[in-house]
Formats: sequence, structure tokens, C-alpha cells
Amino acid sequence: MNTFHLSKLENFCEAIFLSIGCPSNQASQAAQVLIAADLRGVDSHGVARLSGYIRLFEKNRINPKPNVSIEHETLSTATMNADGALGLVAGPLAMNIAIQKALHAGTGWVAMKNSNHFGIAGYHAMMALEHNMIGIAMTNASPLVAPTHSISRMLGTNPMAFAIPAGKEPAFVADFATTTAANGKLEILQRKSQEAPQGWIQDNVGNSSINPNELSKGGALLPLGSDREHGSHKGYCLGSVVDIFSAVLSGANYGPWVPPFVAFLDPPSNPVGDGIGHFFGAMRIDAFRKAEDFLYHMDNWISAFRNATPIEQSQPVIIPGDPERESEGIRRVSGIPLNPKVEEDLRMLAHKFNIQFPESI
Repeated sequence: MNTFHLSKLENFCEAIFLSIGCPSNQASQAAQVLIAADLRGVDSHGVARLSGYIRLFEKNRINPKPNVSIEHETLSTATMNADGALGLVAGPLAMNIAIQKALHAGTGWVAMKNSNHFGIAGYHAMMALEHNMIGIAMTNASPLVAPTHSISRMLGTNPMAFAIPAGKEPAFVADFATTTAANGKLEILQRKSQEAPQGWIQDNVGNSSINPNELSKGGALLPLGSDREHGSHKGYCLGSVVDIFSAVLSGANYGPWVPPFVAFLDPPSNPVGDGIGHFFGAMRIDAFRKAEDFLYHMDNWISAFRNATPIEQSQPVIIPGDPERESEGIRRVSGIPLNPKVEEDLRMLAHKFNIQFPESI
């Protein structure tokens, strides 16, 4: 597995986005969101997704020069139309609107329709941390998930992210799919020719499976909890809430009508909305209590949980965001490792657009 300097990999991604007609500022933003995923160790949503966006562009399902607009707003809310933009571009635009509204109103909330896959939810939520605010981001996605007691694929992995600032401690950052595992984790297993753990997926008649290729045979991902006895109805509820906030509220497609990320499948012929949907929130801490008091108690909360007695001394209790922050610290110095199949995919893009692929470290 070869490793690459993050700046060179980011420049390569930016060059690819420029090649499909994205303005320079948007190409730079899109590349930054992708690289952020790889830095944080979320390899399923980083540069491995780049070719997927290009295939969507080639199918005329991504608008490289969108006119992103606000269709409805109040002092603290807005509904935005992404005009078919890359979600990597539309997401940060919407989150910035939420932050600006929070500066004036205490909180800001933005629902967005007519967008595309926006990378890791955590990137958008963490934008609020720069303003000492709490950030929230969520999105619906391609229907690959069966509700509890069903074999029908009705929901996406529908991630949600929460970023909460602290004082002296690092921020609390929770970024997770509402399924037992995200689809990207299956793609990683496929590249490594490995089996999936029990509880991630079911076959087309509802039996548990360890075949990471099960989705191509009509199977489905399972909600967080895996099965009813282990709480899958709760994961189903969480995924449903994300779908409703992101799409029913914004006017995007929801449930089984969400267009697929893969370009070889056409969007449903009977859409109920526009594109896919996102939902963003920003909350100014001093809209609720003195910021210094909150930050003090967040530090206290984090230290208390970090010092909880572990089951095994070799595995201490971690705070949400710890593993990703550790990964980022390492990869900023040592570079980003790429699976050979991902590297091959990127080299094919380099050849297609006549762009030099960076040398490995």
C-alpha cells in the first residue's frame, strides 16, 4: 500500500474537479472535504469516492457550475436549492448560512434539497467549532437499508454528526451512520476480499449474511442494532429522522426515491422531490448559558468519561472524535495510505483527464 503527501493528493483532486468545469474555489472546497475524510481515517468517504463523482457528472447528474440559492428563510432558518451541485460544495455553503444565522439569532438551521453526496457529515458539523458553536449535520442517501422486519431497501445509511466545543479538552465530535456499518465499509472489504461481520447485512430474503457483495444480489444493509433483539428498531428510527429532516423538510427525494450514488443505476422515474437532501444546524453556546461555564463543564464531562474504569487496561474509554483526531495527527505528518485498488482507480482518472498523478512517499 503506497502513501501520498496530503497536499499533493488534494491538488490532484482539485485538478480533477477543475477538469469537469468546477470554478476554482469550488474545486478547492470539494478536494478539501474529500481529503478531510482520508485524514480522519474515514477512507470510505475520501479520495476513494472521487471516481464516483466523476461518473455522476458524466451522467449529467452533477452540475459543476450551480446556482445555489435560498428559496425560503426566516431569521434563524433557510431552505436552499443546491441546483444539482456537488454536495462537497453545497454542504459547506449551507453550513455557513446556518452559522451566520446563529450569529444573529442564537441558532441557525438550514434544510437543503437538490444536492448530491456531501462526503463525511463530520466535516460540515465541525465548521461550527471555528466559531465556538455546536454544529449538526445530516444527510439522506441511496436506499440500501431495510427497515426492521423488512427486506425492502427503503433508507440510506443516513449519517448524522455533532461537533461540540470544549475548553482545554479537544472537541467532542460524533459522526456516524444510522446503520450497523456504512456502505463504504463494505466497499473496503470488497477491495480487500474479506468477509463482513455478522449483523451488517442481510440477503434478499432477510437472512443474515457475511458476503460483502450481498447488495448486488438484492440484499440490504441493516439499521444500527442489526436485528430487533439488539435494537435495530432504534437504528431504523434514527435513519428515518435523518430522512425526514433532510428531505421531507427540504423538498428533496426521500426513502426509496433517493437517487443512487452509483452512476450505472438511473434515478427513480417517479421522483417525489429534487435530488438528495441535507440538514444543518449551528448553535451559539451563549444563547443557552455563559460560554465559559459551558466550556468548563464540557472539559469536566470529557475528563470524567475519559477516566471511566475500563474493562481492560489496554483499551481505555475514548471520547467521540478521539480516533479520528489521532488519525489526522499521524496522516498530516506521514501521509495518506491508499488501497491499491483505489490508487489504480485514481490513476485511471489521471489518464482520462491527462493530469499527472502524484508520486508516493
